[in-house]
Amino acid sequence: MAKTEYGVLRCDCNVIHEKTVKEVKAKMPVEEKLYDLAEFFKVFGDCTRIKILWALSKSKMCVCDIAALLNMSKSSISHQLRILKQARLVKYKRDGKIVFYSLCDNHVEHVFKQGFEHINE
Repeated sequence: MAKTEYGVLRCDCNVIHEKTVKEVKAKMPVEEKLYDLAEFFKVFGDCTRIKILWALSKSKMCVCDIAALLNMSKSSISHQLRILKQARLVKYKRDGKIVFYSLCDNHVEHVFKQGFEHINE
């Protein structure tokens, strides 16, 4: 083993462990699913969207409430909610003239909480 210039260990051997490669390759999801997963995680790459998801993990909220909470314009919040909705992370329900947003399901909350647990280790 040797270290790279960044201090990361690298393997010095030239042996390919064919059995391991074959087993992992057989379990590898199709390219389209991996692309979809990468796109899913990209949505989490924006601090405003993370703040919105955190807020919605605590309570359903309308655009005005989220805008007030984050000190942002309703237009900016609506834009971020549209991205979150397209990624199937949030849903909405109309109550008269008010539209309330919430997390789509428990999976979203679970992914969000897992991320928090990981960074707090």
